[in-house]
Amino acid sequence: MSTVLLVIHLMIATALVATVLLQRSEGGALGIGGGGGGGLMTGRGAANLLTRATAILAAAFFFTSIALTILARQSAGPSGVLDELNRQQPSSSAQGGSILPKLQPDKPAEPGTPQVPQSQ
Repeated sequence: MSTVLLVIHLMIATALVATVLLQRSEGGALGIGGGGGGGLMTGRGAANLLTRATAILAAAFFFTSIALTILARQSAGPSGVLDELNRQQPSSSAQGGSILPKLQPDKPAEPGTPQVPQSQ
């Protein structure tokens, strides 16, 4: 489903770019179709058609973007370390839900004594 939606999204994006480039440039000759003379579509009718096409393609682009985001969020796993830890082992009320004791390293027995590595 997401692959089909992604292909449709890319086709809409390509069509949107083409539609924007075909529009008449008002100040700086940025558009491809904004040149002079008589072309296939000239005048006000072309402007209305391209404006409506741009609006429709933009709305479709936003719709497919939101749909892809929703699909990606549903198929995603935990988003962080804390979510993963909570999913694996729920915290008990005796610990108060704190993760700090789990993160602190083991304390040495007495200061000044050498640490002996434990074999497994």
